[in-house]
Amino acid sequence: MSLEIRNASLKLGDKVLLGNFSARFAPGELTIILGPNGTGKSSLLKLLSLEWPTEAELFYFGKPANQWKAQELAASMGVLPQSSTLTFAFTVREVVELGGLTLTASQREISAIASEKMAQTDVLHLADRLYPSLSGGEKQRVHLARVLTQLAKSAVPPILMLDEPTSALDIAHQHRTLALAKQLATEGSAVIAVIHDLNLAAQYADKIIMLNGGKIAAQGSPEDVLKASTINEVYGWPVQIIPHPIHNHPVVVG
Repeated sequence: MSLEIRNASLKLGDKVLLGNFSARFAPGELTIILGPNGTGKSSLLKLLSLEWPTEAELFYFGKPANQWKAQELAASMGVLPQSSTLTFAFTVREVVELGGLTLTASQREISAIASEKMAQTDVLHLADRLYPSLSGGEKQRVHLARVLTQLAKSAVPPILMLDEPTSALDIAHQHRTLALAKQLATEGSAVIAVIHDLNLAAQYADKIIMLNGGKIAAQGSPEDVLKASTINEVYGWPVQIIPHPIHNHPVVVG
């Protein structure tokens, strides 16, 4: 496994954000985390990425978390947060090249890697723009390019965590971003993404983990998880499930 977490529990006051949660994330797999607002999706990513301390057992590439040096792990694990508070008047290229700070590479090589990742996330044409002048969706794609730059020289297929990577994107870039995530998984990465759109999850996920009240309500393939009865129970809203007319994955109609 690329990443494994065992027996994670987290409370905020009297509210249980995660209750005795365990999961495994495999290389070559895009896992999408679903669930209602406030059910622990982003909290789970904060534990998985060590942003929040936890007493849970965490293993990265088969080795316990406490046996990793931070810089060593950063070369093979990247996190795209929901938002960034960066306000400095950096250019887009400078922001993306910040991902190269942990790389053993010349500035010329980092610049070449950054250009490649900006092209992948469709922001290369913005390279000379000042970052604060961008739209929310453009900023989101710039930071994805930065994280991909960070992982460019990983010695193993990396772990990539994406917290609501499509939240500010138009429909075309939603699909391009998740298609890229799927491509990275196909190439061997373990990709974990929190999103809200059930139909995007149905189209791109290899595995879905659906949370409810901090616990796993269902997990498995999109066909196994996205059932009308499960969605009704978890979200409290009646839906119908029909097959996509071309790709045959489930389509949620509510």
